[in-house]
Amino acid sequence: MPSYVITEKCDSCAGQDKTACMYICPHDLMALTEQVDPITKKVIVNPETNKPVMKAWNQEPVQCWECYSCVKICPQQAISIRCYADFAPLGGEVIPMLGSDSIMWTIKFRNGNIKRFKFPVRTVDAGAVDIFSGVGEAQADVSRIKEPGFFTHHAIGVGLPTPA
Repeated sequence: MPSYVITEKCDSCAGQDKTACMYICPHDLMALTEQVDPITKKVIVNPETNKPVMKAWNQEPVQCWECYSCVKICPQQAISIRCYADFAPLGGEVIPMLGSDSIMWTIKFRNGNIKRFKFPVRTVDAGAVDIFSGVGEAQADVSRIKEPGFFTHHAIGVGLPTPA
């Protein structure tokens, strides 16, 4: 189910032009919108800055990938996702807290029980991972590419059974 913003908690990342959730969303769904007073129907203005009070929101919930990126990065924990039954019981709530070396997942059940799970964050510097370490050099003979069966087991010396 799509992410939603708890407007009471959202501070639009302390008045930044682009919030953390807007930055991290892989589908560019998060946006800022002016807050409107429900009674007067006027835009709420911050008296200190004389600018409209902005809040994040998911502008296209149907398109949400439910990747939890916005939920994990929100410094105010103002974004949540309603869970599917296979992830947490219906009516429950999942709250991830991002730390410097781990993510703490808190699951609140309908009956009030709380479970917490801590998982390490496995990040490395960009370009530091050698994905081909231990694989060795490629041994494909490109000159044989048009031969029948080159991309099958025949190429590595394993014969396939022939039908009788």
